[in-house]
Amino acid sequence: MTVFFHYSLYGFSNVYLVANDHTKEAIIIDPAEFSINLLNFIEKRDYDIKAVLVTHNHLHHIKGLRTLLKIYSAMVFGSNSIPFTSNHTIVHDGDQFTTCGLKVQILSVPGHSPDSVIFKIEKLLFTGDTLQAGLLGKTNSKYGNSLLKDQLMKKIMSQPDDCIVLPGHGPPSSIGAERSFNIGLLEKAMNVEQERYNLFLQ
Repeated sequence: MTVFFHYSLYGFSNVYLVANDHTKEAIIIDPAEFSINLLNFIEKRDYDIKAVLVTHNHLHHIKGLRTLLKIYSAMVFGSNSIPFTSNHTIVHDGDQFTTCGLKVQILSVPGHSPDSVIFKIEKLLFTGDTLQAGLLGKTNSKYGNSLLKDQLMKKIMSQPDDCIVLPGHGPPSSIGAERSFNIGLLEKAMNVEQERYNLFLQ
């Protein structure tokens, strides 16, 4: 398995390509745009795009899907209805499936958006806008922020330290680094410890 990174100026978003080195089949995660440079990169390496994974439906992560599907017959996976295609597979928390010879696990992490999911492939976590290096995804309410923190602590911070975080924006990170340095998650952990201490005093 090889992972490639493409930076999209549209929304300043990260687009990822995960390739099976044996079959030359490949997955695109969050096609923010599908530029001629990306197309040339794929064709030069003779990859066949067989699947598209959508972490959430915000336009600056899926705008390139329309162009991509005109070129490749790819299956599209997401947790909600997806623009630009009527032929997609709805995934749910805990689902697992295999595409391009690679096992994909679904982790639902709402908060940034109701349909936000994280795709786990081996030790790679494609987090979309839920988790970035040192930061949490933006939310529109205190409830959304609390929900996002709860889900990240429960489902993502329980992953091994050497799992790689590949976000929708910004540089990559690791679970170990986020556990130690992510401001939002440290704040959540401190609040949990304070609540436990308060219960102990009662």
